[in-house]
Amino acid sequence: MVARYADNQLDRLPGLAQELVEQGVRAITAAAPAAVGAARKATSAIPIVAMDLESDPVADGWAMSLAHPGSNITGVFLDLPGFSAKTLQLLREAVPDLSSVAVFWLPASGTRQLDAVRSAAAGPGLKLEVLEVARPSEFEGAFQAAAKSKASGVLMLSSPLIAANPQVLADLALAKRLPAISIFPDFAQKGGLVAYGPDLLELYPQAAVITRKLLQGASAADLPIERPTRFKLIANVKTANALGLTLPTSILISADEVIE
Repeated sequence: MVARYADNQLDRLPGLAQELVEQGVRAITAAAPAAVGAARKATSAIPIVAMDLESDPVADGWAMSLAHPGSNITGVFLDLPGFSAKTLQLLREAVPDLSSVAVFWLPASGTRQLDAVRSAAAGPGLKLEVLEVARPSEFEGAFQAAAKSKASGVLMLSSPLIAANPQVLADLALAKRLPAISIFPDFAQKGGLVAYGPDLLELYPQAAVITRKLLQGASAADLPIERPTRFKLIANVKTANALGLTLPTSILISADEVIE
């Protein structure tokens, strides 16, 4: 196995992908949209196994269909257009007087999630403040901006940056007394208010099975694109109490884990 890490420096991804191609690897596993895009530009022949929670492979032109990709890209995509809207709905349930939401967004992840949240916010008349967050050093400033604008909640859109920093984000949300939600379950386990999304630890074995099939001779063009198989709802009652909130029964009875 040959591993390459960009360490959140997205401009390094094209060079790293080219290195893998030049080494003659038989398959490339790429996590996150920028990595998938870099691998795709580097090769149209070597199979690419994506682990991507932000892109729509069909709408983005990476695959003909989920059932029959027809290209060298397959793997695991979240690809549920309403998922970001679902997280916003959960935040509304958790915070009854929610009127304005600060949305943390990594531009490199694309606009699909952001568009879905904007559409979902229009119905109930929620005010959105979009805050671009490109690196961990910008987290504190984003929370300060959210607090200054008197946001009544924070929605962190999916990105590898958010996934990699649950403890820092949970600590900052609590310090600024901002109810926050993420699609990454460990955010709530680390002290965030609520999290609902794929079990990340399940994605790696799922991608590994696809990779094994490719190494055994299967064609990426014929291997159906998969979705995450397990989702978790985590509710942190301890954090709710600290924020002066009472989580509704609808969340508590549906939660896979309640932290008290």
